[in-house]
Amino acid sequence: MHLGRTMIAATLAILGLQGAELKEGMPAPSFQALDQHGRTVSLADFRDKSSVILYFYPKDDTPGCTAQACSLRDGHQALQDAGAVVLGVSADDVASHKAFAQKFNLPFSLLADPGKTLIQAYGVAMPVVGMAKRVTFVIDRKGIVRRILSSIDTKNHDDQVLEALKSLP
Repeated sequence: MHLGRTMIAATLAILGLQGAELKEGMPAPSFQALDQHGRTVSLADFRDKSSVILYFYPKDDTPGCTAQACSLRDGHQALQDAGAVVLGVSADDVASHKAFAQKFNLPFSLLADPGKTLIQAYGVAMPVVGMAKRVTFVIDRKGIVRRILSSIDTKNHDDQVLEALKSLP
C-alpha cells in the first residue's frame, strides 16, 4: 500500500499535478525557511510592511542564476525604495547559499529549501529533477500574489521586477 501511494505521488510530481496551480490574485502560500545566515524567515515577517519579491532559481553559482542574483543585487536599492524585500529560493542548503551570497556580495536573503517544500508549494518544481524553475512571484503587503514572472531576463531581472512593482494596485 505504501509503495502504491509513493508511486502515485511520484507520478503526480512528474506530471506537475500536485495541488492547485498558483495564480495572480491568490494568497501566497505561507512559509518558514532558513536563510544563508541560519535565520528563520517567514512570509508573515513582511505582512503589512513590505511587498515581497520571491524569486525561485535552479542552483547557486551557475551562470544564469548568478546573472539573475547579480541583477537583483545591482537593483536592490531601487527595489527597496519601491517598498519591496527580495528573497531568493533554491533547493541548495544554507552553506551553499552562504558561499554564493558572500562570493557575489548579495544583500538579500537566500532561503534554503533542500526538502523542496517551498518549491512544491509554489508549483515551480522542474519535472523529474525537482529543482526550482526560474519563476518570480511579486507578493503584496497583504500576502496576495500580484504578479508571476516566468519569462526571466536574467541580466535585467531587476528592471522586470521593478516594472511589476510599479503596476501593483
